[in-house]
This record gives sequence, C-alpha cells and structure tokens, in this order.
Amino acid sequence: MAKDPVCKMNVDEKRAAATSEYKGKTYYFCAKVCKDKFDKEPEKFINKKKSERSL
Repeated sequence: MAKDPVCKMNVDEKRAAATSEYKGKTYYFCAKVCKDKFDKEPEKFINKKKSERSL
C-alpha cells in the first residue's frame, strides 16, 4: 500500500485512480483531484511529508 501524499489515504498501487512521477519517484493517488493538486505544487506535499517525519 502507498499513501496518497495529498489526502494521506492508503492506496493500493494496483488500483490507484491516478499516478504521477516526480523526481524519479512514483506517487499514487486515491482520486484524480488529489493528483491534480499534487501536480500543481508537488514540493508543497513532498516538503510537508518530510516536515511531519521530523516531529
């Protein structure tokens, strides 16, 4: 299972509604709307994910 970087929902990679590749990594999304948000500002979601780990 992967985690949608936008809404944090668990997503089965084989059944993901959408995917995006960014900096050599594939991201999986529960819905196209999450993919669209990610594609507009990927660093916003990548940096958010990194900052959550440091808490």
